[in-house]
Amino acid sequence: MVAEDSLILREGLQELLRSSPGIEVVAACADLDSLMDAVELHEPEVVLTDIRMPPSKTDEGIQVAARLRESHPAIGVVVLSQFSEPTYVLKLLESGSDRRGYLLKDRVHNRGELVSAIDAVARGGSVIDPKIVEVLVEAKARAERSLLTRLTPREAEVLAEMAQGKSNTAIADSLVLTKRAVEKHINSIFMKLGLASSDDVSKRVKATLLFLAEA
Repeated sequence: MVAEDSLILREGLQELLRSSPGIEVVAACADLDSLMDAVELHEPEVVLTDIRMPPSKTDEGIQVAARLRESHPAIGVVVLSQFSEPTYVLKLLESGSDRRGYLLKDRVHNRGELVSAIDAVARGGSVIDPKIVEVLVEAKARAERSLLTRLTPREAEVLAEMAQGKSNTAIADSLVLTKRAVEKHINSIFMKLGLASSDDVSKRVKATLLFLAEA
């Protein structure tokens, strides 16, 4: 089943898939509601869906995957997207990676890759676009290099409060700590972030900038 709100792309996908041996297009839909109705009527093996469709044009493709995981776990979902944003992929895989795929729309021009992804998902596998994998690997590497990983959970909380411009007294009140405890945490934060040699005002500014950059 194909779900795509662009008429031209929807027709193109149908034509592309109809000429592929082993694939039968049982329905084509333009929005979330008609897609869910068609699923009940046709019970396809795989839904190939755009990530954004009416009514909200936000993340309908991800919503489809989540809903079908509950109502029709045997149906595979391949999401087509122009966004290489890892957040979408992680949300897609929240409830498991089996029978799920995420491809950038660039792959549509390569029928072999598209059909291969549909087939893999139909068989219970998972397919993630290589470009997305690259982005995820780079993000993981950046996180591992981050100085903020040296902080304890409590120190991270104190830094988050500091980033809001709060004084030590205000931080103590917010986190139910003594002012002395807050001072000790802040000194530890400065040491771990390599800011011990800076003056007091500069330390707070630099620590805040590091926090906001990572956030």
